[in-house]
Amino acid sequence: MEALIFSVEVIGTIISVLMFLSPARTFWRIVKHGSTEEFESLPYICTMLSSLLWTYYGLTKSGEAVVAIVNGFGTLVETIYISLFLIYAHPNIRAKTGILVGIFDVGFFGVVILVTQLAMEEDARINAMGFLGAGLNIIMYGSPLAAMKTVVTSKSVEYMPFLLSFFQFLNGGIWTLYAILVQDYFLMVPNGTGLGLGMAQLVLYAMYRNAKPCMNVNDVSNSDVLLENGSQTQSLIT
Repeated sequence: MEALIFSVEVIGTIISVLMFLSPARTFWRIVKHGSTEEFESLPYICTMLSSLLWTYYGLTKSGEAVVAIVNGFGTLVETIYISLFLIYAHPNIRAKTGILVGIFDVGFFGVVILVTQLAMEEDARINAMGFLGAGLNIIMYGSPLAAMKTVVTSKSVEYMPFLLSFFQFLNGGIWTLYAILVQDYFLMVPNGTGLGLGMAQLVLYAMYRNAKPCMNVNDVSNSDVLLENGSQTQSLIT
């Protein structure tokens, strides 16, 4: 059993690292275009908060060092992603993103540390962190729902990165198996939820992968103006 648990830990660590790195292509596009376009910052904000909480959980509970290491790496990666988002986002989106980061990743996480350290004993602290981490993990896995709505309305999967959805599905599956083996329900519930939501994203991607994107009102207006001027180019709507 110990050998199986160790194998699952290794596989889970690799998949988690790949999941954290999967948006790299998206952010290369953002840097290249100098704009965040229609990409959402919420998934990265939620993932960072989840990573912070699970890092704290792994450091607090004995025998969960692998959880702390994996999510510590995730915290570092998400910090880079959010920094790039703040640099290249439209001023209004930048302000909204900055407020959300301040509220959740700084304010909320800081309050959690203060309350659990000053007002709780070790067992109560571990349980509190487990409940919070589980809740935030569910939000993290569900945060791409905003992108899924965009997919349905636009009939395009352009703004729902496939690799992120794919690795979230794998990540949910492998850590659900790990949670079953070590009987950690705080890990089992959110990652089981992530497995289901990841599968839903992949199904949606398969449905609209080859669909013809819908043209919105702004796109139509821009095309008319360009045709009247005797030229036709493709503009990027932010």
